[in-house]
Amino acid sequence: MTPIRPAGYGPPKLPFTPAIKANGFVFVSGQASTDNNGNIVKDTFEAEFRRSIEHVKAILAADGLTLADVVQVRSYLAKQEDLAEYNKLYREYFTEPYPARTTIVGCLGVCSILYEIDVVAAAKS
Repeated sequence: MTPIRPAGYGPPKLPFTPAIKANGFVFVSGQASTDNNGNIVKDTFEAEFRRSIEHVKAILAADGLTLADVVQVRSYLAKQEDLAEYNKLYREYFTEPYPARTTIVGCLGVCSILYEIDVVAAAKS
């Protein structure tokens, strides 16, 4: 296993690695609306979504990958009413053939964030 850490990001405040490369894949840990030091940044759903995706992009780029290399997406939304906006924003970042996807709604209330994402990408040789 090889850890992947993007430049310019502080160490996570919790015990995890931003991404791990193993067996031909890159597994990106859950990314939420945080600053580069891991502090939560509360905002609108759209802003939290975009900030989370930008973290994923930075982590993938640290291993020479892009969102086009993503084969699976797991998204976590705090509120059902954000689902339509989520699908609209998702199409801005992912294109056909879309990655396999799981979306879980109503699971982030305790964290007070509106969105979190983790992905699996196919690693380059």
